[in-house]
Amino acid sequence: MGSAVAVVTDSTAYLPPGLAERHGLTVVPLQIAVGGATRDECDISTAEAAQALREWHPITTSRPAPERFADVYEAAASSGARHIVSVHLSAALSGTVEAARLASRDAPVPVTVVDSGTIGMGLGFAALSAAATALSGGTAESAASAAVRRAELTRSLIYVDTLEHLRRGGRIGAAANLLGSALMVKPLLDIADGRIAPIEKVRTSSRALARLEELAVAEAGDRRVDLGVQHLFAPARAETLAARLRDRVPHAEDVYVGEVGPVIGAHVGPGMLGVVVAPQL
Repeated sequence: MGSAVAVVTDSTAYLPPGLAERHGLTVVPLQIAVGGATRDECDISTAEAAQALREWHPITTSRPAPERFADVYEAAASSGARHIVSVHLSAALSGTVEAARLASRDAPVPVTVVDSGTIGMGLGFAALSAAATALSGGTAESAASAAVRRAELTRSLIYVDTLEHLRRGGRIGAAANLLGSALMVKPLLDIADGRIAPIEKVRTSSRALARLEELAVAEAGDRRVDLGVQHLFAPARAETLAARLRDRVPHAEDVYVGEVGPVIGAHVGPGMLGVVVAPQL
């Protein structure tokens, strides 16, 4: 492991390739069912999931089984970890935290489970902060605190082409009040208190994307931040937005661009674009 404290997260962190490995993070996959066949999220391509969404085929997602966490905790302990910090997506959106806590009861070493209260690169940045603390010799308590603090500071801003996927997946939350005019507006959302929440509604997609950029720039301000630009089947939009943010955010450190996986994709739908603004600790 390279550290007395092992850090575990889940696949909805959507970290860029190689980043989890470089930080010693272990990633536990959530489950997704397309057409009745259940697979690990990492075993289904985003393109396959996006095609199913476009055709409105049923897609369901589920937490990892507690046994998956138990196996990961056992492996970490066998590799020399004396404590494990397990950082996961919001408990208000998934039972993943509950599964991790169930597994922690019989783990061979103490496990601290952290509900990040967020998802996507918001979770990713929190897990990376925990891992960096552990790799620098920090305690499990300090690693967990770093994850909690980073998640609290981070804001996730989300544009979706339609609210229908969130409605069908039961994750629409407070954004339900936009449904009456959903055909006439493009919604901007964020994550508040662990749930999807509306920010505002904009008449066209071009105006919504411009507003998404403005909100991200304002959120970053003059702080040293990391940025994550995430999308589903909208790579050109994502790269354009990332380039503009690099120019407009004076103290952006790392700017990651990546596609969300099918678990988030099943709930936001193709065309989604998001910006995660994560102030550095």
